[in-house]
Amino acid sequence: MKDTVFLLLTGLLAAYLCWYFYQRYTQHKALHNLYYLMGFAVLLISGLLLIFLGLGILSSPYVLTVASLIPLGISMGVAEEYYPAWKKYFKWFAVVGFLVIAVTSIAGMDTLKKIAVPLFHGVAGLVIFLGPFFAKDAPKGFFWVGIGGALIGIGGIALAFLSIGRPLLGIFTAELVAFILTPLLFLMAGAFSLGFAKRG
Repeated sequence: MKDTVFLLLTGLLAAYLCWYFYQRYTQHKALHNLYYLMGFAVLLISGLLLIFLGLGILSSPYVLTVASLIPLGISMGVAEEYYPAWKKYFKWFAVVGFLVIAVTSIAGMDTLKKIAVPLFHGVAGLVIFLGPFFAKDAPKGFFWVGIGGALIGIGGIALAFLSIGRPLLGIFTAELVAFILTPLLFLMAGAFSLGFAKRG
């Protein structure tokens, strides 16, 4: 019941953010809005799948691959909007990361997956976490996006380590991750909503 409630609340926030960025894209045609939209659309779909199919689907290599679009999409949006000098390089990094995660997960290449998933998830999470704090001309309150990035980084890396059979820091066991995952997703979505809502 707890998980369902948190997932429903997360889904509502993700749906709001999808609507918000769709509206912004139709008004401004800025590419970063599409990247943000992609990330939150995948979050919305992932939340619905978790409600109907349960947390067990997280072990699926296909779910792991698609879910990687959440941090990759949002981090690409941050790079596109606030860091034009290296946004092109980061796009290539994100595309390569998605493909490597997809191939190593679906093909069962466990050794390479142990490197690829934490690496690309971790870098994307750092961009979302640190990017808002150093972004020039960012609106007040945009730091909430960075807090959301910290939360998505913790959850994503914890899940990544579980997917390779090793708890993060030895404490993020399967039981603990299952207990905190849905509240973490809700807090993450709430922080993103606060941060992006400050933009007007």
